[in-house]
Amino acid sequence: MNVLFTNGYFYRYDPKQWSTGQPYPPLGTITAAAWMRQHGYQVDLLDNNLVVDVAESIHKLQQQKPDFLVIYDDGFNYLTKMCLTNMREAVFAILACAKKLGVHTIVSSSDSTDQFDEYHAQGADFVIHGEGEETLLELVRALEDQSPLPDVKGISYVFQGSVVKNLPRQVKHELDELPMAAWDLVDVDAYRKIWMDAHGYFSLNIATTRGCPFKCNWCAKPIYGNRYNTRSPEHVLAEIKYLIKEYGVHYFWMCDDIFGLKPGWVQEFAKRKHEMQLRFEFKIQSRVDLMLKENNLKALVDAGLHTAWVGAESGSQEILDAMDKGTKVQQIYEASQKLKAHGVKVAFFLQFGYLGETMVDVRKTISMVLDLMPDDIGISVSYPLPGTKFYEMVKTQLDSKANWEDSDDLDLMFKSTYPPVFYKNLHRYVHHRYLIKKGVLALSKIFSKPREKVREILRMVYHLPMGIYRHFLLDFYVRTKSS
Repeated sequence: MNVLFTNGYFYRYDPKQWSTGQPYPPLGTITAAAWMRQHGYQVDLLDNNLVVDVAESIHKLQQQKPDFLVIYDDGFNYLTKMCLTNMREAVFAILACAKKLGVHTIVSSSDSTDQFDEYHAQGADFVIHGEGEETLLELVRALEDQSPLPDVKGISYVFQGSVVKNLPRQVKHELDELPMAAWDLVDVDAYRKIWMDAHGYFSLNIATTRGCPFKCNWCAKPIYGNRYNTRSPEHVLAEIKYLIKEYGVHYFWMCDDIFGLKPGWVQEFAKRKHEMQLRFEFKIQSRVDLMLKENNLKALVDAGLHTAWVGAESGSQEILDAMDKGTKVQQIYEASQKLKAHGVKVAFFLQFGYLGETMVDVRKTISMVLDLMPDDIGISVSYPLPGTKFYEMVKTQLDSKANWEDSDDLDLMFKSTYPPVFYKNLHRYVHHRYLIKKGVLALSKIFSKPREKVREILRMVYHLPMGIYRHFLLDFYVRTKSS
Protein backbone atom coordinates (compact mmCIF):
# COMPACT_ATOMS: atom_id res chain seq x y z
CA MET A 1 0.00 0.00 0.00
CA ASN A 2 1.16 3.53 -0.77
CA VAL A 3 1.37 5.95 2.16
CA LEU A 4 1.88 9.64 1.40
CA PHE A 5 3.17 11.65 4.36
CA THR A 6 2.77 15.39 4.66
CA ASN A 7 2.93 17.96 7.44
CA GLY A 8 0.79 20.86 8.57
CA TYR A 9 3.39 23.60 9.00
CA PHE A 10 3.99 26.06 6.13
CA TYR A 11 6.94 28.40 6.78
CA ARG A 12 5.68 30.86 4.17
CA TYR A 13 2.37 31.14 6.05
CA ASP A 14 4.34 32.32 9.09
CA PRO A 15 6.17 35.47 7.83
CA LYS A 16 8.16 35.97 11.03
CA GLN A 17 9.64 32.47 10.88
CA TRP A 18 10.14 32.55 7.10
CA SER A 19 12.07 35.83 7.37
CA THR A 20 14.63 34.29 9.73
CA GLY A 21 15.84 31.99 6.94
CA GLN A 22 16.21 29.02 9.31
CA PRO A 23 13.79 26.31 8.11
CA TYR A 24 14.17 22.78 9.41
CA PRO A 25 12.76 19.63 7.75
CA PRO A 26 9.73 17.99 9.44
CA LEU A 27 11.70 15.54 11.57
CA GLY A 28 8.73 13.86 13.24
CA THR A 29 7.10 13.33 9.85
CA ILE A 30 10.09 11.68 8.20
CA THR A 31 10.70 9.52 11.28
CA ALA A 32 7.17 8.12 11.00
CA ALA A 33 7.72 7.61 7.26
CA ALA A 34 10.92 5.66 7.96
CA TRP A 35 9.03 3.51 10.48
CA MET A 36 6.34 2.61 7.97
CA ARG A 37 8.91 1.93 5.24
CA GLN A 38 10.79 -0.36 7.62
CA HIS A 39 7.58 -2.37 7.91
CA GLY A 40 7.17 -2.83 4.19
CA TYR A 41 5.08 0.13 3.05
CA GLN A 42 5.80 2.32 0.06
CA VAL A 43 6.16 5.86 1.40
CA ASP A 44 6.60 9.32 -0.05
CA LEU A 45 6.78 12.84 1.37
CA LEU A 46 4.89 15.98 0.43
CA ASP A 47 6.90 18.52 2.43
CA ASN A 48 4.77 21.59 3.09
CA ASN A 49 7.53 23.50 4.89
CA LEU A 50 8.79 25.26 1.78
CA VAL A 51 5.81 25.28 -0.60
CA VAL A 52 4.55 28.65 -1.77
CA ASP A 53 0.86 27.92 -1.30
CA VAL A 54 -1.39 25.07 -0.17
CA ALA A 55 -2.70 24.88 -3.75
CA GLU A 56 0.72 23.49 -4.69
CA SER A 57 0.27 20.69 -2.15
CA ILE A 58 -3.26 19.94 -3.30
CA HIS A 59 -2.06 19.65 -6.90
CA LYS A 60 0.61 17.12 -5.89
CA LEU A 61 -1.93 15.15 -3.87
CA GLN A 62 -4.26 14.97 -6.88
CA GLN A 63 -1.40 13.67 -9.00
CA GLN A 64 -0.30 10.97 -6.57
CA LYS A 65 -3.66 9.68 -5.27
CA PRO A 66 -2.14 7.54 -2.49
CA ASP A 67 -3.95 4.79 -0.61
CA PHE A 68 -3.37 6.66 2.65
CA LEU A 69 -2.65 10.34 3.32
CA VAL A 70 -0.97 10.83 6.69
CA ILE A 71 -0.81 14.45 7.88
CA TYR A 72 1.84 14.01 10.54
CA ASP A 73 3.10 17.16 12.23
CA ASP A 74 6.63 17.53 13.49
CA GLY A 75 6.17 17.34 17.26
CA PHE A 76 9.79 18.48 17.73
CA ASN A 77 8.96 21.91 16.28
CA TYR A 78 7.58 23.88 19.24
CA LEU A 79 5.51 26.06 16.88
CA THR A 80 3.30 23.08 16.06
CA LYS A 81 2.25 22.78 19.71
CA MET A 82 0.09 25.86 19.35
CA CYS A 83 -2.65 26.12 16.76
CA LEU A 84 -1.78 28.78 14.21
CA THR A 85 -5.00 29.34 12.26
CA ASN A 86 -3.12 29.83 8.97
CA MET A 87 -1.82 26.29 9.30
CA ARG A 88 -5.08 24.74 10.44
CA GLU A 89 -6.98 26.20 7.47
CA ALA A 90 -4.34 24.84 5.07
CA VAL A 91 -4.64 21.36 6.61
CA PHE A 92 -8.42 21.50 6.31
CA ALA A 93 -8.06 22.35 2.61
CA ILE A 94 -5.84 19.30 2.12
CA LEU A 95 -8.31 17.09 3.98
CA ALA A 96 -11.16 18.34 1.79
CA CYS A 97 -9.19 17.44 -1.34
CA ALA A 98 -8.33 13.97 -0.03
CA LYS A 99 -11.98 13.40 0.82
CA LYS A 100 -12.99 14.10 -2.78
CA LEU A 101 -10.31 11.71 -4.01
CA GLY A 102 -11.53 8.94 -1.73
CA VAL A 103 -8.17 8.70 0.06
CA HIS A 104 -7.99 7.40 3.64
CA THR A 105 -6.90 10.33 5.84
CA ILE A 106 -4.99 10.04 9.12
CA VAL A 107 -3.92 13.08 11.16
CA SER A 108 -1.37 13.19 13.96
CA SER A 109 -0.64 16.58 15.53
CA SER A 110 -0.97 18.60 18.69
CA ASP A 111 -3.90 20.58 17.32
CA SER A 112 -5.80 17.54 16.06
CA THR A 113 -5.29 15.90 19.46
CA ASP A 114 -6.77 18.96 21.17
CA GLN A 115 -9.57 19.53 18.62
CA PHE A 116 -10.21 16.06 17.20
CA ASP A 117 -13.96 16.60 16.82
CA GLU A 118 -13.33 19.54 14.49
CA TYR A 119 -10.78 17.58 12.45
CA HIS A 120 -13.23 14.72 11.97
CA ALA A 121 -15.87 17.25 10.89
CA GLN A 122 -13.41 18.56 8.28
CA GLY A 123 -12.79 15.15 6.73
CA ALA A 124 -10.18 13.37 8.88
CA ASP A 125 -11.04 9.68 8.92
CA PHE A 126 -8.72 9.03 11.85
CA VAL A 127 -6.89 11.16 14.41
CA ILE A 128 -3.92 9.71 16.28
CA HIS A 129 -3.68 10.80 19.90
CA GLY A 130 -0.22 10.93 21.43
CA GLU A 131 2.93 9.32 20.06
CA GLY A 132 2.18 8.15 16.56
CA GLU A 133 4.46 5.54 14.98
CA GLU A 134 3.15 2.33 16.55
CA THR A 135 -0.45 3.52 16.41
CA LEU A 136 -0.11 4.42 12.74
CA LEU A 137 1.30 1.00 11.82
CA GLU A 138 -1.39 -0.86 13.75
CA LEU A 139 -4.14 1.32 12.28
CA VAL A 140 -3.05 0.87 8.66
CA ARG A 141 -2.71 -2.88 9.16
CA ALA A 142 -6.17 -3.01 10.72
CA LEU A 143 -7.66 -1.14 7.76
CA GLU A 144 -5.92 -3.50 5.30
CA ASP A 145 -7.05 -6.61 7.18
CA GLN A 146 -10.47 -5.16 8.06
CA SER A 147 -9.73 -5.86 11.72
CA PRO A 148 -11.86 -4.32 14.51
CA LEU A 149 -10.97 -0.64 14.99
CA PRO A 150 -11.91 -0.57 18.71
CA ASP A 151 -8.82 -2.73 19.32
CA VAL A 152 -6.47 0.00 18.02
CA LYS A 153 -5.34 2.11 20.97
CA GLY A 154 -4.64 5.82 20.55
CA ILE A 155 -7.08 6.79 17.80
CA SER A 156 -10.42 8.49 17.30
CA TYR A 157 -12.74 8.02 14.29
CA VAL A 158 -16.32 8.45 13.19
CA PHE A 159 -18.66 5.48 13.58
CA GLN A 160 -22.35 5.66 12.70
CA GLY A 161 -22.30 9.44 12.78
CA SER A 162 -20.56 9.78 16.16
CA VAL A 163 -16.93 10.31 17.08
CA VAL A 164 -15.40 7.38 18.95
CA LYS A 165 -12.19 7.80 20.96
CA ASN A 166 -10.35 4.60 21.85
CA LEU A 167 -8.21 3.91 24.91
CA PRO A 168 -4.84 5.72 24.96
CA ARG A 169 -1.56 4.07 23.99
CA GLN A 170 1.51 4.13 26.20
CA VAL A 171 4.50 6.12 24.95
CA LYS A 172 7.45 4.27 23.46
CA HIS A 173 10.34 3.70 25.87
CA GLU A 174 12.94 2.05 23.60
CA LEU A 175 13.61 4.82 21.10
CA ASP A 176 16.53 2.96 19.54
CA GLU A 177 13.96 0.62 18.01
CA LEU A 178 12.95 3.46 15.69
CA PRO A 179 14.83 3.73 12.39
CA MET A 180 16.80 6.78 11.37
CA ALA A 181 14.54 9.45 9.87
CA ALA A 182 13.91 9.13 6.11
CA TRP A 183 16.21 12.01 5.15
CA ASP A 184 16.32 10.75 1.56
CA LEU A 185 12.69 11.91 1.15
CA VAL A 186 13.67 15.54 1.92
CA ASP A 187 14.94 18.03 -0.63
CA VAL A 188 17.90 18.90 1.59
CA ASP A 189 19.46 21.13 -1.06
CA ALA A 190 16.43 23.45 -0.93
CA TYR A 191 16.90 23.87 2.82
CA ARG A 192 20.63 24.32 2.40
CA LYS A 193 20.20 27.14 -0.14
CA ILE A 194 17.93 29.13 2.19
CA TRP A 195 20.37 28.77 5.09
CA MET A 196 23.44 29.59 3.05
CA ASP A 197 21.87 32.65 1.42
CA ALA A 198 20.71 34.00 4.79
CA HIS A 199 23.50 32.95 7.14
CA GLY A 200 26.43 31.46 5.25
CA TYR A 201 26.16 28.09 7.00
CA PHE A 202 23.75 25.14 7.08
CA SER A 203 22.02 23.40 9.97
CA LEU A 204 19.82 20.32 10.37
CA ASN A 205 17.70 19.10 13.27
CA ILE A 206 18.20 16.04 15.46
CA ALA A 207 16.11 14.70 18.36
CA THR A 208 17.79 12.67 21.08
CA THR A 209 14.84 12.39 23.49
CA ARG A 210 11.06 12.57 23.74
CA GLY A 211 9.06 14.26 26.44
CA CYS A 212 9.80 16.54 29.39
CA PRO A 213 9.36 15.68 33.08
CA PHE A 214 9.08 19.26 34.34
CA LYS A 215 5.76 20.85 35.31
CA CYS A 216 5.68 24.43 33.98
CA ASN A 217 1.95 25.08 34.13
CA TRP A 218 1.68 26.80 30.72
CA CYS A 219 3.54 24.10 28.77
CA ALA A 220 1.51 21.43 26.98
CA LYS A 221 2.88 18.01 26.00
CA PRO A 222 0.07 16.45 23.94
CA ILE A 223 2.32 14.11 21.95
CA TYR A 224 5.15 12.85 24.15
CA GLY A 225 3.78 13.72 27.59
CA ASN A 226 5.61 14.23 30.89
CA ARG A 227 7.77 11.15 30.48
CA TYR A 228 11.38 11.44 29.37
CA ASN A 229 12.76 8.75 27.08
CA THR A 230 16.19 8.80 25.48
CA ARG A 231 17.96 7.44 22.42
CA SER A 232 21.39 6.02 23.12
CA PRO A 233 24.42 8.20 22.28
CA GLU A 234 25.49 5.58 19.72
CA HIS A 235 22.10 5.74 17.97
CA VAL A 236 22.21 9.54 17.75
CA LEU A 237 25.82 9.70 16.61
CA ALA A 238 25.18 7.14 13.86
CA GLU A 239 22.57 9.51 12.42
CA ILE A 240 24.86 12.52 12.79
CA LYS A 241 27.66 10.64 11.03
CA TYR A 242 25.29 9.86 8.16
CA LEU A 243 24.19 13.50 7.85
CA ILE A 244 27.76 14.76 7.89
CA LYS A 245 28.74 12.27 5.18
CA GLU A 246 25.68 12.66 2.95
CA TYR A 247 24.95 16.38 3.31
CA GLY A 248 28.13 17.96 4.66
CA VAL A 249 26.35 19.53 7.62
CA HIS A 250 28.38 20.28 10.76
CA TYR A 251 25.90 22.27 12.86
CA PHE A 252 22.81 20.75 14.46
CA TRP A 253 19.78 21.89 16.40
CA MET A 254 19.15 19.32 19.13
CA CYS A 255 15.42 19.95 19.13
CA ASP A 256 14.56 18.08 22.33
CA ASP A 257 12.37 19.92 24.83
CA ILE A 258 15.17 19.29 27.34
CA PHE A 259 18.57 18.10 26.13
CA GLY A 260 20.92 15.87 28.12
CA LEU A 261 18.82 15.36 31.26
CA LYS A 262 19.63 11.65 31.75
CA PRO A 263 22.61 11.27 34.13
CA GLY A 264 25.81 10.36 32.29
CA TRP A 265 24.28 10.67 28.80
CA VAL A 266 26.16 13.82 27.75
CA GLN A 267 29.45 12.46 29.06
CA GLU A 268 29.03 9.26 27.04
CA PHE A 269 27.93 11.27 24.00
CA ALA A 270 31.09 13.41 24.15
CA LYS A 271 33.31 10.36 24.63
CA ARG A 272 31.77 8.47 21.68
CA LYS A 273 31.91 11.55 19.46
CA HIS A 274 35.67 11.85 19.93
CA GLU A 275 36.18 8.13 19.44
CA MET A 276 34.36 8.40 16.11
CA GLN A 277 36.40 11.51 15.23
CA LEU A 278 33.28 13.49 14.32
CA ARG A 279 33.46 17.26 14.02
CA PHE A 280 30.27 19.24 14.63
CA GLU A 281 28.68 21.85 16.90
CA PHE A 282 25.12 22.13 18.13
CA LYS A 283 22.56 24.24 19.93
CA ILE A 284 20.13 23.01 22.57
CA GLN A 285 17.07 23.97 24.61
CA SER A 286 17.46 23.55 28.35
CA ARG A 287 16.86 24.97 31.82
CA VAL A 288 19.13 27.19 33.86
CA ASP A 289 19.20 24.83 36.83
CA LEU A 290 20.55 22.05 34.61
CA MET A 291 23.28 24.34 33.29
CA LEU A 292 24.59 24.80 36.83
CA LYS A 293 25.68 21.18 37.08
CA GLU A 294 29.37 21.71 36.45
CA ASN A 295 30.18 18.20 35.24
CA ASN A 296 27.25 18.35 32.81
CA LEU A 297 28.28 21.75 31.43
CA LYS A 298 31.89 20.68 30.90
CA ALA A 299 30.70 17.58 29.04
CA LEU A 300 28.36 19.67 26.89
CA VAL A 301 31.23 21.95 25.91
CA ASP A 302 33.43 18.94 25.19
CA ALA A 303 30.65 17.50 23.02
CA GLY A 304 30.48 20.68 20.91
CA LEU A 305 27.82 22.88 22.53
CA HIS A 306 27.70 26.21 20.70
CA THR A 307 24.47 27.84 21.92
CA ALA A 308 22.12 27.11 24.82
CA TRP A 309 18.57 28.46 24.63
CA VAL A 310 17.26 28.53 28.19
CA GLY A 311 13.74 29.15 29.42
CA ALA A 312 14.47 32.24 31.50
CA GLU A 313 10.83 33.43 31.07
CA SER A 314 10.91 36.25 33.66
CA GLY A 315 13.23 38.24 35.89
CA SER A 316 10.59 38.23 38.62
CA GLN A 317 10.69 35.36 41.12
CA GLU A 318 6.99 35.90 41.85
CA ILE A 319 6.11 35.21 38.21
CA LEU A 320 8.43 32.19 37.96
CA ASP A 321 6.76 30.74 41.05
CA ALA A 322 3.28 31.44 39.65
CA MET A 323 4.30 29.54 36.50
CA ASP A 324 5.51 26.55 38.57
CA LYS A 325 8.78 26.99 36.71
CA GLY A 326 10.90 25.51 39.47
CA THR A 327 13.85 27.84 38.86
CA LYS A 328 15.27 30.91 40.59
CA VAL A 329 16.19 34.28 39.10
CA GLN A 330 19.61 33.90 40.70
CA GLN A 331 20.07 30.67 38.73
CA ILE A 332 19.46 32.58 35.48
CA TYR A 333 22.31 34.94 36.41
CA GLU A 334 24.64 32.14 37.49
CA ALA A 335 23.92 29.91 34.49
CA SER A 336 24.40 32.76 32.01
CA GLN A 337 27.73 33.68 33.52
CA LYS A 338 28.93 30.06 33.57
CA LEU A 339 27.89 29.43 29.99
CA LYS A 340 29.72 32.52 28.78
CA ALA A 341 32.79 31.61 30.86
CA HIS A 342 32.88 28.29 28.98
CA GLY A 343 32.63 30.06 25.62
CA VAL A 344 29.01 29.02 25.04
CA LYS A 345 26.51 31.47 23.59
CA VAL A 346 23.41 31.88 25.75
CA ALA A 347 19.95 32.83 24.53
CA PHE A 348 16.78 33.56 26.54
CA PHE A 349 13.18 32.58 25.97
CA LEU A 350 11.12 35.36 27.61
CA GLN A 351 7.41 35.47 28.33
CA PHE A 352 5.28 38.47 29.26
CA GLY A 353 1.65 38.82 30.24
CA TYR A 354 1.33 35.94 32.69
CA LEU A 355 -1.49 36.34 35.17
CA GLY A 356 -0.61 38.76 37.96
CA GLU A 357 2.40 40.30 36.22
CA THR A 358 2.78 44.01 37.02
CA MET A 359 5.04 46.73 35.65
CA VAL A 360 7.38 46.02 38.54
CA ASP A 361 7.77 42.44 37.25
CA VAL A 362 8.21 43.67 33.68
CA ARG A 363 10.99 46.03 34.74
CA LYS A 364 12.75 43.20 36.59
CA THR A 365 12.76 41.15 33.38
CA ILE A 366 14.11 44.03 31.31
CA SER A 367 16.79 44.71 33.92
CA MET A 368 17.81 41.05 33.88
CA VAL A 369 18.19 41.09 30.10
CA LEU A 370 20.25 44.30 30.14
CA ASP A 371 22.39 43.06 33.04
CA LEU A 372 23.22 39.73 31.41
CA MET A 373 23.03 40.67 27.71
CA PRO A 374 22.41 37.19 26.30
CA ASP A 375 23.55 36.56 22.74
CA ASP A 376 19.93 36.38 21.57
CA ILE A 377 16.40 36.70 22.95
CA GLY A 378 13.06 35.27 21.91
CA ILE A 379 10.03 37.11 23.29
CA SER A 380 6.45 35.93 23.47
CA VAL A 381 3.33 36.52 25.53
CA SER A 382 1.58 33.84 27.51
CA TYR A 383 -0.34 31.50 25.18
CA PRO A 384 -3.10 29.25 26.58
CA LEU A 385 -2.39 25.71 25.39
CA PRO A 386 -5.18 23.15 25.90
CA GLY A 387 -4.42 20.57 28.54
CA THR A 388 -2.49 22.93 30.80
CA LYS A 389 -3.31 24.40 34.21
CA PHE A 390 -2.87 27.86 32.73
CA TYR A 391 -5.41 27.12 29.99
CA GLU A 392 -7.96 26.06 32.61
CA MET A 393 -7.40 29.37 34.41
CA VAL A 394 -8.25 31.52 31.36
CA LYS A 395 -10.33 29.33 29.01
CA THR A 396 -13.61 31.12 29.74
CA GLN A 397 -12.08 34.27 28.20
CA LEU A 398 -11.17 32.62 24.88
CA ASP A 399 -14.56 32.79 23.15
CA SER A 400 -13.69 35.57 20.71
CA LYS A 401 -10.15 34.38 19.90
CA ALA A 402 -8.42 31.19 21.04
CA ASN A 403 -5.51 30.96 18.59
CA TRP A 404 -2.95 33.14 16.87
CA GLU A 405 -3.00 33.51 13.09
CA ASP A 406 0.79 33.13 12.93
CA SER A 407 3.68 33.27 15.40
CA ASP A 408 4.01 37.07 15.11
CA ASP A 409 0.37 37.62 16.09
CA LEU A 410 1.32 37.98 19.78
CA ASP A 411 -2.23 38.84 20.77
CA LEU A 412 -2.93 38.43 24.47
CA MET A 413 -6.16 36.43 24.31
CA PHE A 414 -7.16 36.73 27.97
CA LYS A 415 -7.47 39.53 30.50
CA SER A 416 -4.12 40.37 32.05
CA THR A 417 -2.88 43.46 33.90
CA TYR A 418 -2.65 45.62 30.77
CA PRO A 419 -4.45 45.60 27.39
CA PRO A 420 -3.15 43.48 24.46
CA VAL A 421 -1.72 46.55 22.69
CA PHE A 422 0.55 47.13 25.69
CA TYR A 423 2.18 43.72 25.27
CA LYS A 424 2.62 44.10 21.52
CA ASN A 425 4.49 47.35 22.14
CA LEU A 426 6.37 45.81 25.07
CA HIS A 427 7.66 43.04 22.80
CA ARG A 428 9.17 45.60 20.46
CA TYR A 429 10.36 47.89 23.27
CA VAL A 430 12.41 45.11 24.88
CA HIS A 431 14.03 44.38 21.52
CA HIS A 432 14.80 48.09 21.12
CA ARG A 433 16.42 48.28 24.56
CA TYR A 434 18.39 45.10 23.96
CA LEU A 435 19.74 46.23 20.58
CA ILE A 436 20.55 49.73 21.90
CA LYS A 437 22.63 48.14 24.67
CA LYS A 438 24.33 45.93 22.08
CA GLY A 439 25.22 49.03 20.10
CA VAL A 440 26.63 50.76 23.17
CA LEU A 441 28.79 47.72 23.93
CA ALA A 442 29.90 47.61 20.30
CA LEU A 443 31.01 51.25 20.49
CA SER A 444 33.43 50.36 23.25
CA LYS A 445 35.06 47.78 20.96
CA ILE A 446 34.88 49.68 17.69
CA PHE A 447 38.63 50.21 17.48
CA SER A 448 39.57 46.61 18.22
CA LYS A 449 36.93 44.99 15.97
CA PRO A 450 35.62 47.69 13.60
CA ARG A 451 34.10 45.48 10.89
CA GLU A 452 32.28 43.23 13.34
CA LYS A 453 30.74 46.08 15.34
CA VAL A 454 29.58 48.55 12.67
CA ARG A 455 26.28 46.73 12.02
CA GLU A 456 25.38 46.69 15.73
CA ILE A 457 26.16 50.41 16.02
CA LEU A 458 23.99 51.21 13.00
CA ARG A 459 21.18 49.16 14.51
CA MET A 460 21.49 51.20 17.69
CA VAL A 461 21.05 54.43 15.71
CA TYR A 462 17.74 53.09 14.36
CA HIS A 463 16.46 51.58 17.61
CA LEU A 464 17.23 54.54 19.86
CA PRO A 465 14.39 56.82 18.66
CA MET A 466 12.04 53.83 18.36
CA GLY A 467 12.87 52.81 21.90
CA ILE A 468 12.11 56.30 23.20
CA TYR A 469 8.82 56.35 21.29
CA ARG A 470 7.68 53.00 22.67
CA HIS A 471 8.78 53.96 26.18
CA PHE A 472 6.28 56.82 26.13
CA LEU A 473 3.61 54.54 24.66
CA LEU A 474 4.05 52.00 27.44
CA ASP A 475 4.01 54.72 30.05
CA PHE A 476 0.75 55.99 28.60
CA TYR A 477 -0.86 52.53 28.81
CA VAL A 478 0.30 52.11 32.40
CA ARG A 479 -1.01 55.53 33.45
CA THR A 480 -4.30 54.88 31.66
CA LYS A 481 -4.66 51.58 33.51
CA SER A 482 -3.88 53.27 36.84
CA SER A 483 -6.46 56.00 36.30
